[in-house]
Amino acid sequence: MRSAPADFTLRAPGTLQQVLALLATEPGTWLPISGGTDVMVQYAAGKLSSRQLVSIWNLTELRGIEVLPDEVKIGAGCTYTELREHDVIAREFPLLANAARWTGGVANQNRGTLGGNIVNASPAADSLPALLAYEAELVLVSVRGERRVPYHSFHTGYKKITMESDELIRVICLARRFSGYLQYSRKVGARNAQAISKVCMAALGRIRNGVVEDVRIALGSVAPVPIRLTDIEQMLKGRRIEPALQGVVKKGVVAAIQPIDDIRSSARYRAAVAGNLVAEFLAQLVDGGTLA
Repeated sequence: MRSAPADFTLRAPGTLQQVLALLATEPGTWLPISGGTDVMVQYAAGKLSSRQLVSIWNLTELRGIEVLPDEVKIGAGCTYTELREHDVIAREFPLLANAARWTGGVANQNRGTLGGNIVNASPAADSLPALLAYEAELVLVSVRGERRVPYHSFHTGYKKITMESDELIRVICLARRFSGYLQYSRKVGARNAQAISKVCMAALGRIRNGVVEDVRIALGSVAPVPIRLTDIEQMLKGRRIEPALQGVVKKGVVAAIQPIDDIRSSARYRAAVAGNLVAEFLAQLVDGGTLA
């Protein structure tokens, strides 16, 4: 059943403060819409629960990428096209640039926003494992002010987030401290673009004298939320990556995830692929490659 336009209200206040005031006055009533790449799919299918929409598209306060000495601040309204075309993002955060390149087609990349991808909270979203691997932080804003929260605690369950109904994401912050890391990303699906991932992965690692100094491994589409394999990371730190260890790690990956059977894939396939991707990453890490 398709939606009827007459049943919906769309407001476009024009400034961030006006939007926040509206959200505060009627909390839980207004649904923010930016690029609309997810919202309009629900609308077309007649499954959009909210009937009152407030546009945050092109708000100046939510756009742009600010490069500071210690971190990069990405406006929540920044599009995938802006991400994949930005020199610093491509050079220092290739996991995120790749995810932006994989998300939808060119039309979706011109409209879809990083903040919208985060709030939509799909466990299969391509950008979310990259944000976990980079240990991103989110700046949330409301009429009450701002608060900065670690991204790793933002998703609390399937389609559940810690953001209050009167809040928006203003910026996503990435620390500039990954020089010298091997950066690895993979999307497994029917196609790289215009297809929802069966499994997606983003990982970082650094080895010194044959020993793992630091490693971060994040997966999407294998659990109700995107996840970091923290137990596997702790197992690897301070050790040499040898064949016996790789076998233990693959078994640990399968035990750590919660894949499901759905129209795109089977749980068994997802588990096997996740283990193989982690093994491939570790092999690249040992070889000292620059795969991203």
